[in-house]
Amino acid sequence: MNKVHTFHIPVMGIGFTIDSPLKVAQYGIDSVISLVDDILIEKLRKIYSEKFEIPYTEITNKVDDFRAKRITSYLNFIQKQTEKKFNSLKNVTLETTDALKDYLEMLPENSMLKKDFQALMAKDFSVAQLKKWANNNLTMGSIDVNIMTKIDKDNYHNKEKLPVEYNDAHAALRGYAQSNLSSSLVLSAGLNSRLYSYISNFEDFFPDENGFIKKKIILKVSDYRSAFIQGKILAKKGLWVSEYRIESGLNCGGHAFATDGFLMGPVLKEFKEKRSELKNQIQDLVYETLKLENKTIPNTDLNLKITAQGGVGTEEEQKFLIEEYNIDSVGWGSPFLLVPEATTVDHDTLEKLTKAKEDDLYLSNTSPLGVPFNTLKGNTKDAEKQVNIDKNRPGSSCPSKFVALNKEFKETGLCTASREYQYLKIKDLETQDISKEEQLKKYNEIVEKSCICVGLGTSALLINKASTVKTGDGVSVCPGPNMAYYSKIMSLKNMTDHIYGRDNVIAQTNRPNMFIKELNLYFEYLEQKVDEVKTTLDKKQKRYLTKFSRNLKEGITYYTDLFSKQQERFNDKKESVLKTLALKEKQLQHIGLEIDKI
Repeated sequence: MNKVHTFHIPVMGIGFTIDSPLKVAQYGIDSVISLVDDILIEKLRKIYSEKFEIPYTEITNKVDDFRAKRITSYLNFIQKQTEKKFNSLKNVTLETTDALKDYLEMLPENSMLKKDFQALMAKDFSVAQLKKWANNNLTMGSIDVNIMTKIDKDNYHNKEKLPVEYNDAHAALRGYAQSNLSSSLVLSAGLNSRLYSYISNFEDFFPDENGFIKKKIILKVSDYRSAFIQGKILAKKGLWVSEYRIESGLNCGGHAFATDGFLMGPVLKEFKEKRSELKNQIQDLVYETLKLENKTIPNTDLNLKITAQGGVGTEEEQKFLIEEYNIDSVGWGSPFLLVPEATTVDHDTLEKLTKAKEDDLYLSNTSPLGVPFNTLKGNTKDAEKQVNIDKNRPGSSCPSKFVALNKEFKETGLCTASREYQYLKIKDLETQDISKEEQLKKYNEIVEKSCICVGLGTSALLINKASTVKTGDGVSVCPGPNMAYYSKIMSLKNMTDHIYGRDNVIAQTNRPNMFIKELNLYFEYLEQKVDEVKTTLDKKQKRYLTKFSRNLKEGITYYTDLFSKQQERFNDKKESVLKTLALKEKQLQHIGLEIDKI
């Protein structure tokens, strides 16, 4: 059945959306579960089994293929409990109509479903008719999952390296593939050829004769070229990408994969213009492969969605993306961290987020993945990290080892945030013949890494009063820059009313347009890179900066034309947006001169 909402809740951290479907899917809202941490997943299955009085059998790490089995069991559990809630909502009685009303009140104002219900309510109707209508018309939100393709650590048993299918991302994929879910797998963080090949081992990812795919693939991308290349790679395995989820390179939560200066507006425009080309070329390739492999070839076109997320903050922006770029759904992430009815965030972190200003939200180098990471100053995981540094024992005990990917000192891999790695790295640093200033700089770069693979899941333990003896109480949190403009804890209805323009939960009047905010972030990023290259005099990096600047200039030209033509949208911000764009064009000229001098 069709989606009833025009927004979705993307994956956030490791634990913040780990049980979101159980909270929001009954209202037709799609959300995404992270599959990074099978230890946390198993703990939550136990917690919820006890809460719902359901028998629970632990899947210990002594069980063969325990990671995949934990994930399968948890996803089946979440599906079963979510469907129970949804069926209860549909099978209304006079005493239980409130949940149905909540479902319908949260829908967009132009929803045909909402209009049908209002027409039904205007007539004399029985509870039996209402129940029949609900069962025929209501749709449950999708229980989607996310795999970060980079987090695909090798695993060992009795010091013997296990086959590649036991790698972390492969096992997570298998856990999802073997579940009962009919939903989508979101692949993020770039290309993993081995993992993409492994997907083709599972029939649920292939279409039937009617084009139905039980388990769909969503690619999270930041530019068209990456989407097209990855789509072709999967197509050559007979796999169709059902959705390209375009995320701003910098104006997003968590890990930030900056583009080469390609701004979100021009990227969305390119997807709009090449949508048919993308669909037709990739679909032809999928059908060719299916034919070669004697698999079922659909007798119809396959469905393709283009969605967007990153920094969206108002109903006007959401509507603009949908109408201007033919976007099928818009992702709202960071604001939902302040909605306990949708996400799982502990009280202390909630309070910190409500008080966060622009300067409190920053792009850090704390991630052991070596990718810039949007986070919050003063988060308790970083405070915990600083205590260890002050004791002259930097680094984490590394209880989970999900990001133990560095093989510099150990073949089995170490996490760069771990105490073992940082001890060895600092020892190595002490042998280097460099100045004290350079040594201090390198030391700070080593100890800056934070144990986020634990910290991003700790909230779920704290809120459920589970033991944190092994992990510690420190919470890493990953809001995007957009969080600065939200300052109160909200209900799910508050948030959906804001998304659809029935209410405004942003008290601040200084929030820039989402495209301008992203542009500012790219300028900060470029200036930082220019300063770095000035010290290294790296000619390859200089060429990169020149290309980056050129793409930014093209983006500014596009936005100037776009906003100049707006007659009915962004009237309150149009003048300031155009002034900002003119200033940025001049600023870029100055930066270009700086690059030329390198």
